[in-house]
Amino acid sequence: MNTHPDRNILLRHLKALIAFDTQNPPRNITAESQLFEYLRTALGPGFDVQLQDHGKGRVSFLAVRGQADRLFNVHLDTVPVLDGAQFPALKMTLHQDRVYGRGVCDIKGGAACLLTIAQTSDHPLALLFTSDEEGGEGCCVARFIEQGGCEPFKQVIVSEPTGCKAETVHRGYLSVKGSFRGESGHSSERRSLEENAIHRLSRWSAAAIAQAREADEQGLRSCFNIGTVSGGVKSNVIADRADIHWSARLLPGQSNDEFLDRMLALDAAEFAEWEVPFAGPPLPTDDNQAQSTDSFARIHGLEVGSGLDFWTEASLFSAAGVPALVLGPGDIAQAHTVDEWVSLAQLDKALDLYRNLASGTP
Repeated sequence: MNTHPDRNILLRHLKALIAFDTQNPPRNITAESQLFEYLRTALGPGFDVQLQDHGKGRVSFLAVRGQADRLFNVHLDTVPVLDGAQFPALKMTLHQDRVYGRGVCDIKGGAACLLTIAQTSDHPLALLFTSDEEGGEGCCVARFIEQGGCEPFKQVIVSEPTGCKAETVHRGYLSVKGSFRGESGHSSERRSLEENAIHRLSRWSAAAIAQAREADEQGLRSCFNIGTVSGGVKSNVIADRADIHWSARLLPGQSNDEFLDRMLALDAAEFAEWEVPFAGPPLPTDDNQAQSTDSFARIHGLEVGSGLDFWTEASLFSAAGVPALVLGPGDIAQAHTVDEWVSLAQLDKALDLYRNLASGTP
């Protein structure tokens, strides 16, 4: 089997990146973390670097060489390590043409490809590394956009696991917390049926699930999910509070605000206080940008995928007026798993695709 000539360099960078503990949570990352010193050293003296610490483990690292007109964005934080793994999470393991380690697929493999290109070429190159994507905040990218960081760039390539296909469409992401109120008391009181906060939460949940099922029957596949529920004191006390955290992933053309309005009009919703920790739009956010990005992908010989069910920060760039696509090694089914992995073949392919895009040639 042929081995990519730059694979050893790529794997050396990937081994180092996996060893940096960037689990989110707890996101114990600051601008002084050794991770960013490693990036500086790996990139070398040809890059102008801007490092910004936005607090709470949210750090952005922008590195630019020459007059690059396209920006590569990749996050370095990972989901937490899970119990029961066959391979050590914070150590790179090669096994049967696969690379294992936390974040190797989502998306330190993509980051290692970009570091390899920086080291083995002299192309103009712009790289934005961030540390808060897995927290569902998008703070680093949002601040970058607010500060005018996108102005030099005509196209953004966001590195996420897409099987090395260029994805120009994906769902939005809406994260909502609700805190239901009740009136505490002894469970023998008949009013518990109506005034129990958990009962109210349950009524709302049943209505929300019914609405999601109706959308499924209409072929819209709602991607609605109740993630956490908590509340109450004990079985013989009427619960005076119950908390819920749910999310929805909407299709391009659907509105987070309109969806939220419908959900907050469901049965018992009036007994809750609602908070939206994060709302990200679908991709694309503009028809002209969709055409521009699709054209960019085809001009550069990229295989265009059929769309993503998960959200990415590409939509934040798109909403700011910069065409963006999603492209990276691995499959989302391999990410966030106990033994996360990516194939060597996918890493090799991503390296070549990124190199071609960085060179500015089809």
